[in-house]
Amino acid sequence: MPVPVLNAPRPFGPHGVCLALGMFDGVHLGHQHVIRQARIDAHARGAATVVATFDPHPLRVVRPDKAPRLLQSLPQRIASIGAQGADAVLVLRFDEALSRKSGEAFVRELVAGFGGLRSFTVGQGFHFGHGRSGNVPLLRTLGRELGFSVNAVAPIHIGPEVVSSTRVRGALRDGRLGLVAELLGRPYALSGPVVKGDQLGRSIGFPTANLDVEGLELPPFGVYAARARHAGGEFPAAVNLGLRPTLGSPEPMLRFEAHLLGFDGDLYGRELTVELVGFLRPERRFAHLEALKAQIARDVAATLKALS
Repeated sequence: MPVPVLNAPRPFGPHGVCLALGMFDGVHLGHQHVIRQARIDAHARGAATVVATFDPHPLRVVRPDKAPRLLQSLPQRIASIGAQGADAVLVLRFDEALSRKSGEAFVRELVAGFGGLRSFTVGQGFHFGHGRSGNVPLLRTLGRELGFSVNAVAPIHIGPEVVSSTRVRGALRDGRLGLVAELLGRPYALSGPVVKGDQLGRSIGFPTANLDVEGLELPPFGVYAARARHAGGEFPAAVNLGLRPTLGSPEPMLRFEAHLLGFDGDLYGRELTVELVGFLRPERRFAHLEALKAQIARDVAATLKALS
């Protein structure tokens, strides 16, 4: 079942809440460690595990020029958090008003809203609140006053570097899907409702399911072997990511198109998860649609071989 989503703190019964707080973009191994610690705390106290995240990314409001592209859409992030065993996800709308709130005021409002906050769990270096005034020392000071404990979770290292959303983004841009999967603790995937495209694929015999990937960090443009999952099952898929240069559009649009092998049906509006398995070839321009059609047939064969 989908994890419940809260828009504001609320009481969770007599045993209260153990809260994990962070951005959690990508829900990588480091984030999973933070959520796991909150769950351990909650289990010991008979409390609920609530994970609080922000939308949009705080930098989108306070420093738009520095705001990163995200690794997941908000619904995908919520689903990934739910998969870690959270009892609920609190989505905090990050706007100008929240950006001006001090770390102390922010914590006091959370404690009052939940009516029984037993512990905060954050990454060791996490900052929050206006001027980055909220941190682990502040949490510990307020915890002594307000009656909650604080878990400051150390980062996880893979190789000489820590696991971070920034590192995942860099590996993804470089097309290092193996490293991305290692940092995430799962294969890299995109998910969302299937949106309408221009139905070019259908007209040349290779219908595609399109996902909206605007604003997301993405791997290099090209064709990928993938696995696509929806409520009806799992299918091999050949995925094209890019601007489709063969069409010669004066205003090309970014497309993420998955051709599900062996599937014949309508997926519009249905939830689809596409897990990229391997890179097949770069995106390139073909002289005409017949040449593109012939290449797609070769891509389908290469997809089946890569997945076999």
